[in-house]
Amino acid sequence: MHVRSFQLSDVSPVTELLQTALSEECYTSTMEPFSRQLSWDSDLIVVAEEEGEIVGALIGTIEQNHGCYFRIAVHPDYRRRGIGRSLVTAMENRFQARKVKGIFVAVDEHNAAALPLYEAMGYDENQIFKSVRKLSIVG
Repeated sequence: MHVRSFQLSDVSPVTELLQTALSEECYTSTMEPFSRQLSWDSDLIVVAEEEGEIVGALIGTIEQNHGCYFRIAVHPDYRRRGIGRSLVTAMENRFQARKVKGIFVAVDEHNAAALPLYEAMGYDENQIFKSVRKLSIVG
């Protein structure tokens, strides 16, 4: 498994991944912020590849000099293999390289299932941002 920066040629496979990995409602509410983040700063979108296939993606953003994990998606067939952890670590490194003041996890009803991953990686309740609606990429 290899984690890398999003590339323009990844639009279709990442869109398919998001559609497969997320609920229909979550997918719908993710596409506009995904597009917005792509146009603002595509370096804050990372993908995980397994044998040339994109099996995971993480959309991050920076809000008032704070890094924020917006949406993580791992293909159902590839879950529980450390892909989510690798994506978060890669994004964390990007945030740290940009010298953000802090890193937060944006949580809504769609990604509450990812909370145990972030908690296992040391993120606590003080770093959980309970409303994604306030993020600029959400509009």
